[in-house]
Amino acid sequence: MEHARRWSWVAVLVVGLGLFALVRRATLHTDNPNLIPSLILLGAMVIPVTFVAFLAGRRIAYGVSGGTLALTALVGGIIGVVTAGVLEFDTLHDLGMLPMVAVGLIEESAKLILPLALVFFLKPRRPADGLLIGVASGAGFATLETMGYAFVELIRSNGSISAVDDVLFLRGVLSPAAHMAWTGLTAAALWYAAEHRWQASAVLRFVGVFVVAVGLHATWDSLASTPAYAILAIISLGLLGVTTHRASVESRSTLHQGSLTAKSA
Repeated sequence: MEHARRWSWVAVLVVGLGLFALVRRATLHTDNPNLIPSLILLGAMVIPVTFVAFLAGRRIAYGVSGGTLALTALVGGIIGVVTAGVLEFDTLHDLGMLPMVAVGLIEESAKLILPLALVFFLKPRRPADGLLIGVASGAGFATLETMGYAFVELIRSNGSISAVDDVLFLRGVLSPAAHMAWTGLTAAALWYAAEHRWQASAVLRFVGVFVVAVGLHATWDSLASTPAYAILAIISLGLLGVTTHRASVESRSTLHQGSLTAKSA
């Protein structure tokens, strides 16, 4: 069972890409515009869903169910996209411009709305759970945002499927190192603060991680170049990898202590 869970992401990726290729071929063959929403949806969600499955399959004691993750991706993504869209519009209207720092601050805050609500309801509170919930919320946000960009590109290119492919591929490949990684990091820090009963040091740790996420986001939006994306992706995924490793060690330690306590009792 554990082995199957660990490699489930491969099945998700293969099936997702297969369905996308099938819908794409049918769209090109029939020129049926009714298939385009399915094409955009599949293309936008394959990589984010695969990455969530990949993290869920790591050797970490998660306490959240697949249903909770799916709900987080859907509801958190919708709340995040709508909130960010409204706040960015209002900021642009009030200031006449939209600084990249403001974009980073707004979007990173919007993606945390549902994780912030869940941290008060889900118990026990483990950083590993926060990490996975944050990644799921980021996945939902990334999927919906990519769908929007793909739809706009479809209109601009007068219905070019190739142009849509480029948007879906680029944003899909980059999503784990962007929205998903940043929200995963901040949500893990948020769960850590809750686990330690909102002690000042734990809260400051969360604030520090959030500031780093906003900084990475703002830098990402400011430097529109492939080398810059590559460097930022390495940094973001590196931080996520370190956080995942720590969560793994902490969860194993907790399970070991719980096992010892049960045996002694």
